[in-house]
Amino acid sequence: MSVRIQYAYLKQQTWLFRRNYPKELQPVLGQALKQSLKTGDARVAKARAAEVNAKYEEIVSKARAGVVMEKPEPIRVVAPVFSSVVLVGRQTVGELARQYLNRRSGELQYGGFKSVRFSVGLFVSAFGQRAVGTISREDALTFTRKVAQLGRHVGKSYRTKGASLDRLVAASGSDTISPQTQRRTVGQVSHFMDWVVYEGQLAANPFKTVRVEAKGKPNRYEALSDEEVQRLLALDDPKIGAVLTFCLLSGMRAGEAAGLVRDDLVWKGNLGWFVWIRPNAVRTLKTDAAERFIPLHSGLVPLLEKLPSEGRLFPGLSVNMVTKQFGVMRGKAGISRAGVVFHSSRKWFVTQCERAGVPEHFTASIVGHQSARSENRMTYGIYSAGISDEQKREIVEKVGLPWAP
Repeated sequence: MSVRIQYAYLKQQTWLFRRNYPKELQPVLGQALKQSLKTGDARVAKARAAEVNAKYEEIVSKARAGVVMEKPEPIRVVAPVFSSVVLVGRQTVGELARQYLNRRSGELQYGGFKSVRFSVGLFVSAFGQRAVGTISREDALTFTRKVAQLGRHVGKSYRTKGASLDRLVAASGSDTISPQTQRRTVGQVSHFMDWVVYEGQLAANPFKTVRVEAKGKPNRYEALSDEEVQRLLALDDPKIGAVLTFCLLSGMRAGEAAGLVRDDLVWKGNLGWFVWIRPNAVRTLKTDAAERFIPLHSGLVPLLEKLPSEGRLFPGLSVNMVTKQFGVMRGKAGISRAGVVFHSSRKWFVTQCERAGVPEHFTASIVGHQSARSENRMTYGIYSAGISDEQKREIVEKVGLPWAP
């Protein structure tokens, strides 16, 4: 059964809103109001679509008022009441960027916000003094081409900290950033310009018809081998050893494990301890599917006695610290195989489930992936209540550390 939401449609698992403006207002407003609803969940999308539709009605209402007030008078010229004619394009890129970053700072975790701030900062360094209405597609192309010339490590050097886009390009060598990083940087600036459009400051996003030409495959993460797991655990690392064990026996992401608090642990009687992976004061989640209940492996229960009895289970530990310390551990363990990162622990868990004969859609419910059981995943998600806690417990207990009997 397909789900229908007025003025919204599903594209690549994400709901998008689009509603054309009245023809008489299109010269001022553009052709349509377009907005990503940033979810694949139909119920969430329906609520968000209603909010965007209300914004649409407000924009049209103000525009109609402005069109009437713009009629010329015989004695003097009256400034239009409709704010779009006055406001669209007048504010500078720098002013809008400050507003945008202030808002995003409260929505993103530090690592994600740092990336957005760097990308938008590059754009501001080149066009910050310009009125946003003067930014054209040619400017977007120029920015995209300069981003492609940035060196792989130039933004990390203290010598170039806070430098403008042009200075960073001048300091770059032949070893440039990957196509994936180029797309992320340009995409984050395009998201900023989408927000500018949404706020009624611009008729259309000039980045919409601009793309990164460079091609490249994302780096592939490899699953840890049993021998590598043995070597890593034998180090008994005091910083992230416990987090690594948690991820190996649960399939949790680094951020999910590092952000656990004691209240996330739920006792279910005969079924034992469960972990409620959910947004909390420490961290958000990657996707809607990431929120889940998973059994705490029996091999992890003894670790709980060594961890804090309240608050964060791993105080002061961030994803950045986890990934960097894993690099240190990898060197000590003599693991030089390409593609082995902390995320490889999650792939090791999934591999163990597969080897134990666990169906793919069962494993997906444990690790927080969208189920691939049905071609129509939306329909399956609506009608299935998911596997039981007993089934989850059975799946998790099938996974054992290599040296365990």
